[in-house]
Amino acid sequence: MKRFEIYRNIRKRAIIWGLPVSLFALMMIAVVGSLLVIIFSFSFGVVITALAFNCLLYIGLTRFASQPQLFQFARVFPSSVTAKRSIQVYYEQD
Repeated sequence: MKRFEIYRNIRKRAIIWGLPVSLFALMMIAVVGSLLVIIFSFSFGVVITALAFNCLLYIGLTRFASQPQLFQFARVFPSSVTAKRSIQVYYEQD
């Protein structure tokens, strides 16, 4: 009898075929779009092109999902954290 491992890290991030849910949805939209292209213009070249495009998209999305810091341009946290008020207006007189 086959045994299945319990996936306990569901709170971290849901993964479908090695992709987060949003990237998996993007891949499925591309697959449905390529199927529509294949259905309405059936030729062997279109079938091979759509298959190659979907394979390259999946490979690219899995690499992007494993290394998301490649496309992160802005810093997440500021360089310094302070509790000082940022208002430059002073109400008292000198």
